[in-house]
Amino acid sequence: MRVVVCDRLGDPSVLRVEERPVPEPGPDEVVVKVGAAGVNFPDVLTVAGTYQHKQELPFVPGMEGSGEIHAVGAHVGKWRTGDRVIFGVRPGAFAEYARVDARGTAKLMRLPEGWSWAEGAGFRVGAQTAYHALIHRGALKKGEVLLVHGAAGGVGLAAVQLGKHLGATVIATGSDDARLAVVGQKGADHLINYRTGDFVAEVKALTGGRGADVIYDPVGGEVLEKSVRAAAYGARLLIVGFTSGGPSRIMSNHVLIKGLSVLGLRAGETIARQSPELGRDYEEDLPRLAALGVMRPHISHRFPMERAADAFRALIDRKVVGKAVIEMSP
Repeated sequence: MRVVVCDRLGDPSVLRVEERPVPEPGPDEVVVKVGAAGVNFPDVLTVAGTYQHKQELPFVPGMEGSGEIHAVGAHVGKWRTGDRVIFGVRPGAFAEYARVDARGTAKLMRLPEGWSWAEGAGFRVGAQTAYHALIHRGALKKGEVLLVHGAAGGVGLAAVQLGKHLGATVIATGSDDARLAVVGQKGADHLINYRTGDFVAEVKALTGGRGADVIYDPVGGEVLEKSVRAAAYGARLLIVGFTSGGPSRIMSNHVLIKGLSVLGLRAGETIARQSPELGRDYEEDLPRLAALGVMRPHISHRFPMERAADAFRALIDRKVVGKAVIEMSP
């Protein structure tokens, strides 16, 4: 089988394709014949060596994918060969066959009827992040105002869609009008280009001076620093990531005066180590939401394995709307 390999850390040019044997499943594992794999910003950071999870070289990148179960371990009871699934691994998705742990929570779910491999490959990371943020951490309520930064990205667009499903008024920000137009098609009530306008002033104008109840921020940097001024009293500020390049400095006087809750979130870490019982919510609720079409990914870019570096560059250059995927050959 062919895999995408990172054998030295650096920019996307370090990625290459090599041949490896098809893996055999362990007793509690399945092997999936991969149809497509999603490309996420943590993949870029992992290859660069700057992500919090360090991988031993060489490794096969990729956190999520979809495909058909090829082989089943002796202790696996729920899954059968031929089942069409969405899966999570860390790492190993950028391969024609991937070995997946079938135990525990949310590693495997059935591909919804009518979904393509690409859509399945782009679902898991964005959906789990948005769900953990808006339901577990942010407790978003019907009628509240949700401000989503980086809304054209995979985790941002999932939050827009879930927020609308939960009954919130969704204000979406981004840096490009064409990409924001897609976000509007996916349900955002208001669109703000923060490169050409002042999102704080616009959020205040849209909310009658009150501000947003929940702020979802995968961007960080200056965007996060300004967000405290766009927050309503008692708002929940959700720190999802730092695609702008680094952490932010939040003025504690704003947090104090406005009674803000500043909440960090790491969905994978939470269910793997801190609160594994929350994984049952993913197992039960994410398939239900997917079947309803909630958080169904928008796929703007598709690449073959040989162009994995180009997939990374599209993400780095902010060309992707929703998700980019690597598609395996038939």
